[in-house]
Amino acid sequence: MTIRYLHVIHSLDPRWGGPAEGVKQFAGAAMRLNHNVEIATFEPPDAPWAEEFECPIHYIGPAYLKYGYAPRFSTWLRRNVARFDAVVVNGIWQYHSFTTWRVLRDSHIPYYVFTHGMLDPWFKRRYPLKHMKKLLYWPWAEYRVLRDARAVLFTSEEERQLARRSFGLYRANELVVSYGVAPATGDHAHERETFLKQFPMLREKRLLLFLGRLHAKKGCDLLIGAFAQVARRDRSLRLVIAGPDQGGLRRSLTALSEQLGVADSIVWTGMLGGVLKRGALRAAEAFVLPSHQENFGLAVAESLSCGVPVLISDKVNIWREILEDHAGLVADDTLAGTTRLLEDWLSMSPAGRQRIASNAQACFTRRFHSDAAARSLLSAIERGGTERRQVA
Repeated sequence: MTIRYLHVIHSLDPRWGGPAEGVKQFAGAAMRLNHNVEIATFEPPDAPWAEEFECPIHYIGPAYLKYGYAPRFSTWLRRNVARFDAVVVNGIWQYHSFTTWRVLRDSHIPYYVFTHGMLDPWFKRRYPLKHMKKLLYWPWAEYRVLRDARAVLFTSEEERQLARRSFGLYRANELVVSYGVAPATGDHAHERETFLKQFPMLREKRLLLFLGRLHAKKGCDLLIGAFAQVARRDRSLRLVIAGPDQGGLRRSLTALSEQLGVADSIVWTGMLGGVLKRGALRAAEAFVLPSHQENFGLAVAESLSCGVPVLISDKVNIWREILEDHAGLVADDTLAGTTRLLEDWLSMSPAGRQRIASNAQACFTRRFHSDAAARSLLSAIERGGTERRQVA
């Protein structure tokens, strides 16, 4: 059975993190499996990242305010939704999720919602004033969006459990589906060399890699603090911090590295993509993410696909899978925990590190391959369509 479905997402800009990359991975894999996928988003039609997508993209902007109010979207969805077997909403708390609910709540076309970790109680603790605003919005908007969805999709059992803790009023048909990325198939040596030519100061160094947005939840301050405690063990050790700085966090992180005396051992690359991103992974001996909150962590899956062990906190929701497959190390999201991650890794024998690298590749193939993720989502849609027909 060929399925035609629509992804709805506010932005495809990769600087905003995982949801956009997730849509790209799902769409590409579904098309390789001979299904039909389209995307509706509010980005301008000349957005440079659109070239990376294999499926049709509909630009329904412009969008206004942080809420992403896009007045054309409601009309466009009503006119086009009959072409699809289902709609998949990516993200909540913005206009696109509420409007999809408003258009489809009485329709025979089912919709599904990826919350992408946006119901994690960490946000409630970290931003209490913002949570108060959400409490006012929740009962008449997002609660209904989730309540009436054919399924609310979670990428791990951990995320599903956490989602129940943010709001007292909660009702959803919960479903855990697979999530992942396409395997890294490029030439290992070429990609590594391309990265090292761009950053020659890293040649013949031992690299620990952080790959992601510079955001308070990612624990970059913990990483720099922990790195300062182990850097003296090996003069060739370097910390590579790769990712966009949208909130101006780099200035304070740079000041911290200078205060701790490790500024000369940290290289800030900015956002990396394509060959350079894969090259950074190929050159690294480990990927480090001491995050305070991480719904899934596509960068974790990308690292595993390159056979790179991952050193993560137990707030990355797939930490249990990493431990079960011996694909990396896990500790709590504190300075002591992050320091222990680095110390344990650096104390390991070369043979031990190589075993974990082999396990990392096997873990990716088993759990986080994009084709398996696409099949999981498509199976949910197919089951939902059967349920819809039976009810009708």
